[in-house]
Amino acid sequence: MIIFEQGTGILSDEAPTIADRIQQRFDTLTRAERQLAQSILDDYPVSGLGPLATLAENAGVSVPTVARMVQKLGYGGYPEFQAELREELKAKMKTPIARHDTWAGAAPSGHMLNRFTEAVIENIRTTLSDIDPERFDAAARMIADRDARIHIVGGRITHVLAEYLYLHMQVVRPAVTHIQTTSNTWPHYLLDVGEGDVFCIFDMRRYETNTLHLAQIAHDKGARIVLFTDQWRSPVHRLATITLSTRSVVPSAWDSSVATLLLVETLIAAVENADWDGTRERMETLEEFFDRTKLFRKFT
Repeated sequence: MIIFEQGTGILSDEAPTIADRIQQRFDTLTRAERQLAQSILDDYPVSGLGPLATLAENAGVSVPTVARMVQKLGYGGYPEFQAELREELKAKMKTPIARHDTWAGAAPSGHMLNRFTEAVIENIRTTLSDIDPERFDAAARMIADRDARIHIVGGRITHVLAEYLYLHMQVVRPAVTHIQTTSNTWPHYLLDVGEGDVFCIFDMRRYETNTLHLAQIAHDKGARIVLFTDQWRSPVHRLATITLSTRSVVPSAWDSSVATLLLVETLIAAVENADWDGTRERMETLEEFFDRTKLFRKFT
């Protein structure tokens, strides 16, 4: 796996991001450093692109606090820290063509099947090592709560993940809505959103402006947001109650959704088991409907 080499100004898509480093070391930070870390994450990665003194002022901490935390994250100084942030910003803005050209220029030997599979496995390993089990369990509890209405929405490509989650949640629990990806219909769905509702939002790079607008309105109406995003994190994360990030880089012009799908399927299993009696009752009723409509063929 290619990683960022500090001081070289080179950052691969597979490298741990600064957000990853902050989250991994969060428990070791002082109170002032945690305040700084949260300020950086709230507007990441733009927050760290200005002068050191500006970052300190915006976070309400001292300049030495910034310098100390940067060193704790493994950087020789603030310029090196900023250099990686700039590389991350470039990575976030990559188009599919640019991503393909990056891989084609440094393609490892071996068949595409092997290369692609190895990248996917690495994505899964890194995703699972970065996911906080308590955060995952909290997301499952929010989605399983039958007193809350669930709204699920994806984007141009991630709508397939949203539809997959919706199909299962529709069976598992009541009061689930799939918000269609056509943005001119979103205001209709938002009419009845209320305090305590839960939005499951999928937003991967390149992040969609309409998704952010939807999330902002839902947040303003008191809804809680579970965000599924990538390692660079959608701007929606600033509004999210829980953010679940997955790795997506493969030797392709397109990012991979395999790690995200794994997370979604695991979440489905957690939610269905949170109230299995209720889930089983709905499943049995659904099977009766299938039998009455003869939707599926029977061979006995």
